[in-house]
Amino acid sequence: MDYLLLCEIAVGLAMDAFAVSITNGSVVRRVTPQFALKLALCFGLFQSAMPAAGWAIGKAGESFINAVDHWVALILLGYLGVSMIAEARKDKKAGKQCPLRNDIPWKTLLAMALATSIDALATGIILPSVVGASTVSLMIVAVLIIGLITFVICFAGVYIGKRFGPLLAGRAQTVGGIVLIGIGLEIFIDHMFFQ
Repeated sequence: MDYLLLCEIAVGLAMDAFAVSITNGSVVRRVTPQFALKLALCFGLFQSAMPAAGWAIGKAGESFINAVDHWVALILLGYLGVSMIAEARKDKKAGKQCPLRNDIPWKTLLAMALATSIDALATGIILPSVVGASTVSLMIVAVLIIGLITFVICFAGVYIGKRFGPLLAGRAQTVGGIVLIGIGLEIFIDHMFFQ
């Protein structure tokens, strides 16, 4: 198995989740290790479960996944982004100076994890042939590596977001919403025009 290529793929798959982790780190009042673990575990689990599911579906489901994955990502991330922007505008009109949250609701977190891991589902279909994970045991190792790399990157992303979030001076939620919409559009445009 080509571990270097696998790690490169894992980092690439984790970038959307990393951006969302930075956003979430910047919009909460207090980042705790438990909060960072919650986000990193959720994103890591989804990023590892989706390639496993894609591998299990195999070639039979490849055309269906490729037909809808970009739409699902666009709709989920677009909805979450618009919601964040609307909430920030509502807080601004109400005169709130710091529209920070105490936590990210599980429902929102799961939707973000699903939306940012849709591309990993399609990757799971081709992963065995690309990295040489030709047996079940090698595929298990591959998805565990993907999940671990995503976990580490997202854990760091939460703290990076908290560190640099104050630079946005109360605009973190709006910027976060724009980032989510941008990620959804990037996934959509990439699938529609470049694949």
